[in-house]
Amino acid sequence: MARNKFDVDETLETPFSLEHLKRAMKYVKKHAKKMIAALTCSALAVIVTLFGPLILQYAVDKTIPGGTEKLPELFLLTGLMLLTIVISILLTTLRARIMTKVGQEIVYDIRKDLFDHLQMLPFQYYDDRPHGKILTRVVHYVNAVSDTLSNGIINFVLEIFNLIFIGIFMFTVDVRLSLIVIAGLPLFAVVAMVLKPKQRRGWQQISNKGSNMNAYFQESIDGAKITQVFAREEENKNIYEKLNRSHVTVWLKTQYTANLIWVSVDILSVLVLASMYLAGVLWFVPAISFGVILSMSNYASRFWQPILNISNLYNSFINTIAYLERIFETMDEPVVVCDAPDAVELPQITGNLAFDHVTFSYDASKVILKELSFDVKAGESIALVGPTGAGKSTVVNLISRFYNINDGRVLIDGYDISKVTLHSLRSQMGIMLQDSFIFSGTIKDNVRYGRLDATDEEIVKACETVCANEFIEEMPDGYDTVVTERGGGLSQGQKQLIAFARTLLSDPKILILDEATSSIDTRTEMKIQEAFGRMMKGRTSFIVAHRLSTIQNADCILVMDAGKIMMEGTPRQIFSNVEHLKELRLDVPQVTELAYELKKAGVPLPDGILTKEEFTLALKRLVMQNGD
Repeated sequence: MARNKFDVDETLETPFSLEHLKRAMKYVKKHAKKMIAALTCSALAVIVTLFGPLILQYAVDKTIPGGTEKLPELFLLTGLMLLTIVISILLTTLRARIMTKVGQEIVYDIRKDLFDHLQMLPFQYYDDRPHGKILTRVVHYVNAVSDTLSNGIINFVLEIFNLIFIGIFMFTVDVRLSLIVIAGLPLFAVVAMVLKPKQRRGWQQISNKGSNMNAYFQESIDGAKITQVFAREEENKNIYEKLNRSHVTVWLKTQYTANLIWVSVDILSVLVLASMYLAGVLWFVPAISFGVILSMSNYASRFWQPILNISNLYNSFINTIAYLERIFETMDEPVVVCDAPDAVELPQITGNLAFDHVTFSYDASKVILKELSFDVKAGESIALVGPTGAGKSTVVNLISRFYNINDGRVLIDGYDISKVTLHSLRSQMGIMLQDSFIFSGTIKDNVRYGRLDATDEEIVKACETVCANEFIEEMPDGYDTVVTERGGGLSQGQKQLIAFARTLLSDPKILILDEATSSIDTRTEMKIQEAFGRMMKGRTSFIVAHRLSTIQNADCILVMDAGKIMMEGTPRQIFSNVEHLKELRLDVPQVTELAYELKKAGVPLPDGILTKEEFTLALKRLVMQNGD
């Protein structure tokens, strides 16, 4: 899918709308009292500072002309001016302290809701999107909107009040000069209307390019080893350079458009001041004093500052809405795999399982399973074999209900799993995947991940069962050894053994092993075969594997191809029939492994599988590997 590429811009599915901002208000309303307190502090600070020009006007027109006799009064006015500044600073500082806390609480609330929702989204969502783009939304976008939703709203309301207060003080001083000052507003409104669409498109493009760049950056980090193996460093640098340059180009273009607003305000304010000076000097003199002109100049400069601030806040709101669209788009992503309204708790299960005419597809283009049916009794071990794409992993994914089926039913102990709660279902499952993810933390923490109440003794026992304790005890701090994200410093086989112990410790009633031993060496696998028997005892087990030694002790083998069961039987029934083996589409390594396993089991090798020379060579290779 196109959206799964790092260099494809995401398309917004909703048009520009203040509804996103209104929706974000639910995070703001929780802190309404604190924000009102901050707004009050800011408003008082503005009002106090607006008395400054009046004090200055009085000093110029009344006090200074009085000479030395008015000196005490001049000192008093100076003290009042200084007091207004001090009070303004104190109130502004208090407001800043309040809003810093509010801003961080808003970040916490949005990020928590976003993360909680991401935990519920199905596998398909993560399959279709680069993880770097998802991370950008959780971290960068949330940080970007927090200041706007806290300080931005306060400042917007404050600047409106500021504009009103300044207007009141201006008209109190002189009505005629005040009318000249506000005459530039219609011109500014025209400029803002022209630039508004360009700004929104620009901020959306910045959002897209930044997301693309972050997605490729994370992909490059995850694939650093592969990059060096294939000597792709220079080409990767060129790709990132292209993405980086694209982001810079769009950012500069958008900033150019955004800067036109404050440039327009600056030009208009200069024109207004010039017009006011000309009118005051040429037409209204001597009716207007120098103090009035000086005071009005101060108010006129202040009058355009809130307008400039509002225009900058508008830019911020435009940017924020673009980010909110992304955030809410993620929050609105449907949780398609969820508890039904009438879902019941799945009781303690015994492990009987049935697929009843199950049809499934990941998308409408291709059906993966078509009316698949089979029954498994509690305690049985079932091996799923077949070529790549046959539907083996799909079957085990549906058992844990990682996807919703299109038609049919999956039953556990007679319960339709679509009608039970996900937690009660998955808490009784043990799933071991080929890609064994190791979290940052200690080895003990990783083994305990699925069962937090497990004791240290239970952890050690689980690791001993899967033969993981041997390498763990050789590590510097044993079970308390800290491993990095994805298990840096551990071999793939060691990571699988830790994940194996983690699955065993959860004591599942249904055990699923999806290529669980693909990265374990032959010697370790031989040791673990015995552990398999102990793990599977009393549990219903499903084993997906290409290595035939992993499934030789299964109760039943289901041979799948194109989403259907082509044949079924015991390992001996399947492996001893040459026609069945041909249906398995085994490759040469699998056939040679089969030859060795059949020899050990005393089963005659079917004719037509290998030539005598191939069999001899395969046998020598396997004997060398196994040492017997």
